Amino acid sequence: MSLINTEIKPFKAKAFKASKFIDVSDADLKGKWSVVFFYPADFTFVCPTELEDLADNYAEFQKLGVEIYSVSTDTHFSHKAWHDASPAISKINFTMIGDPTATISRNFDVLIESEGLADRGTFVVDPEGRIQIVEITAGGIGRDAKELLRKVKAAQYVAAHPGEVCPAKWKEGEKTLAPSLDLVGKI
Repeated sequence: MSLINTEIKPFKAKAFKASKFIDVSDADLKGKWSVVFFYPADFTFVCPTELEDLADNYAEFQKLGVEIYSVSTDTHFSHKAWHDASPAISKINFTMIGDPTATISRNFDVLIESEGLADRGTFVVDPEGRIQIVEITAGGIGRDAKELLRKVKAAQYVAAHPGEVCPAKWKEGEKTLAPSLDLVGKI
């Protein structure tokens, strides 16, 4: 079953953000656009490159009113230790959620049960708490924050402009489509 347009399931977790431990729940994701960014584990190889890329683009997400939540099955303590030890991870200003019980990973259907780790899953959640974008990649394939920004902009555009859709490679300011009988067979 697809998670598209489903409401996120309840959760409560500990997280690391801005040199502090904080509590985070599903309620924190509602009322604004959010990216929930799952990765397999702290102190690994592809993961820090992805998280550093998100950190480098975090201001652009914030300009769009988007909050980022990275999630792994590590603890919030591990997130702090990684943040303190890694130059790439030390750039992170967004929330790093610990999911040692794998509740959140199961909620988003990205848990690799046999390993106790999350797949590389990216979810864009709208202000109503509904999932609008799902992307899951294999462990060896890193994601691109700029492409995620483009997709978030498209999701926000479609939400703000009922009756319009964004074609392939759409970028902010470019022409959209208004599906109608007149377009059938002409694209």
